[in-house]
Amino acid sequence: MTKNLYDDARITAVGLVMEVYAGLAARFAAQFEEHGLSTVEFEVLMRLARSPEHQLRMTDLAAQTSLSTSGVTRVVDRMERDGLLCRRACPSDRRSAYAVVTESGMARLGETLPGHIQLIQDWFIGQLEPAALESLLDSLRVVRDAVHPGATAGSRGGSAEATTPC
Repeated sequence: MTKNLYDDARITAVGLVMEVYAGLAARFAAQFEEHGLSTVEFEVLMRLARSPEHQLRMTDLAAQTSLSTSGVTRVVDRMERDGLLCRRACPSDRRSAYAVVTESGMARLGETLPGHIQLIQDWFIGQLEPAALESLLDSLRVVRDAVHPGATAGSRGGSAEATTPC
């Protein structure tokens, strides 16, 4: 007798992760829209704000997000037009450029974060006991590092290059 593959616990595990993600993403998207941001724009602002000197090379930003290199270019173009980001040339590599959060971008993020943090508390953190949350985060990092090894590219350590504002 063969086991019913439709009831495989591995399918259930991935399905639960996808359902949780979809539910949280829908709540987050509505809140971001209230602040004039798309989900991708919020993700880009957060990645840059949490990076040394609020900047990342464009290639590292692509590696850390759900975007391709050309997708990052389009998003950064749009966010630059909106005054949220600027580009800064890399002084040591003419082929590279940094995406840098502007003061306006940091202000928009600052307006958005309180509501976002409250949603995280209400619909994610607040649903778990502290030990369960710590275990979940440890487990998610292990899986993330396996399936998306570039997710933290360029985010460790400070830049040795001088930063000039845009």
